Amino acid sequence: MSSPQWSVHGYAIVCEAGCIADAAGALPPALMNDADWAYFQAELDRADLCVLGRASHDVAPNPQGRARVVMTRAVQGLVRAEGAWLWNPADVPPAAMLAALLPKGGRVAVPGGRGPFDLFLAHGYAGFHLSRKTGISLSGGAPVFTRTAGMSGAPEDHLRAAGLIPGETRAIDPADGVTLVIWAPPQETAP
Repeated sequence: MSSPQWSVHGYAIVCEAGCIADAAGALPPALMNDADWAYFQAELDRADLCVLGRASHDVAPNPQGRARVVMTRAVQGLVRAEGAWLWNPADVPPAAMLAALLPKGGRVAVPGGRGPFDLFLAHGYAGFHLSRKTGISLSGGAPVFTRTAGMSGAPEDHLRAAGLIPGETRAIDPADGVTLVIWAPPQETAP
């Protein structure tokens, strides 16, 4: 019997400097884009499970009723709550959480924030869908990944250091300056 396989995909839209939020941690309206949002929602629809941080969960309603796991230090282990599972990765490693919730394997979407992005970067993405909107600068903004010694805040540097390689750049919305690059391990074929 083979072990379950999980295909983990991260999703972020960033400004020119690679930030996912402003200095206050909020996604500014200037960074939003309808075409990117439609792509993102279609990708979430493909997922068997969505894993996101507490702040992202709090600001993003779930009217579609997607299976959702919220990373939080407010609980111990993995706890069922109304509308989501609450998960403390300090108590339950990612593979154990995925085995409990997707025992047959499946597609996992990680729509943010930085904590989930960092955690799954360390455990491996099958794809990281990085959209970039030009003409937007978020001075002092929050980068996608936690800055580490000797590395810039550019998400591409972190993805490359994790062994991912970029696919081709796609124009999601040329009129609004939004592009998409899917980063994947060399052996993976980006969907």
